[in-house]
Amino acid sequence: MRKTTRREFLARTAVAATALTVPTIFPGKIQGASDKITMGAIGCGGQGTGDMGALKGGGAVEYAAVCDVYAANLERARGLNGPGCQGYRDFRELLDRKDIDAVNIGTPDHWHALIAIAACEAGKDVYCQKPLSLTIVEGRAMVTAARRYNRVFQTGSQQRSEHTFHYACELVRNGRIGKLQWIRTAVGRNPTCGYDPDSDPPAGLDWNMYLGPAKWAPFNRHRFIWDFRWFYDYSGGNLTDWGAHHNDIAQWAIGADDSGPIEIDGKGVFPTSGLFDTPVSYEVTYKYANGVKVVCTSEGNGVWIYGTEGEIYVNRGALSSKPEDIIEKPIGQGDVRLYESRNHYADFLQCVKTRKRPICDVEVGLRSVTACHLGNISVRLGRPLRWDPVKEQIVGDEEASRWLARPMRAPWHL
Repeated sequence: MRKTTRREFLARTAVAATALTVPTIFPGKIQGASDKITMGAIGCGGQGTGDMGALKGGGAVEYAAVCDVYAANLERARGLNGPGCQGYRDFRELLDRKDIDAVNIGTPDHWHALIAIAACEAGKDVYCQKPLSLTIVEGRAMVTAARRYNRVFQTGSQQRSEHTFHYACELVRNGRIGKLQWIRTAVGRNPTCGYDPDSDPPAGLDWNMYLGPAKWAPFNRHRFIWDFRWFYDYSGGNLTDWGAHHNDIAQWAIGADDSGPIEIDGKGVFPTSGLFDTPVSYEVTYKYANGVKVVCTSEGNGVWIYGTEGEIYVNRGALSSKPEDIIEKPIGQGDVRLYESRNHYADFLQCVKTRKRPICDVEVGLRSVTACHLGNISVRLGRPLRWDPVKEQIVGDEEASRWLARPMRAPWHL
């Protein structure tokens, strides 16, 4: 399969590169202090501060407050915003501030729903990192809150704002590969670890607040920072972490942003020792109502899209096709055009101003992560599932249905 050359890729994205700075997103307005969006950051680890830097990088945003349960993260985030930025250990205190227009949420997954819902109730717009939620029920509650309080809500599945993925999905939706047959998404294996001993939390960490709605567990370095991803109590492994990227693109190509799969069949190999409980390897086959199948595997990384007349491979910075000319003929004026965003953060800020829904609205985030969660449920139970995407119910399997939500540790609740 022919890959685009560096020259071709840069030529195609030259226009997009000019739109990466946020000040240009409000045409006709002189950028001044009164025009700025006042934001707060909740969860200030690497991802949270990265989002914060990107959101304020164009000059349209100022951060008045940051929040983290770990003092080291909190002070670092304050230092990135100057002496006027207030630090909080409890997100509710930050949300009580009337001067904050929007928040970005960069906490572990098990905190996304409660914080996002509280932010909507407090009248804040939300940029929330993917995967959107820990469970499907939590995700639906987030959509309900965003709609009830009329909030702009961008899910951080930023591949929708990258040229290669947008172009690939437009090609598929316009029949350039013939009738769409199946898609392979590769999202990576999950690691294993040993039985490192539990210990006291590091100085400045509120471990009880870090756990929040998750069940109680003693502090262990593997449950903290990056490695939280490999525990079902806090996340869903790469099936939700990378799946919220590549399976999101698969559903965009299919046209399933308001629906989802109807059959799910997952298998996996789980660790036989150590603390992590997500499967080391796995494969999930999804079937959609139009007959298209998506096979999500732990082996490799990328998206392969197959039709009756050709195929496309797409990944970050990579696009190729077979035959080669599939990707060489541009999309025409009369063709199907998908929502185009040239910068995920700028798109969110533009929508904060216009009150339109962004490219990866909370409903889109829910539908994409729903497929990922259903895959994990099928893998954990070791049997296929039938899903009703309209009623958002697992059909005829009471045990599996119990996995659509999780109990929360008191006093936390939806």
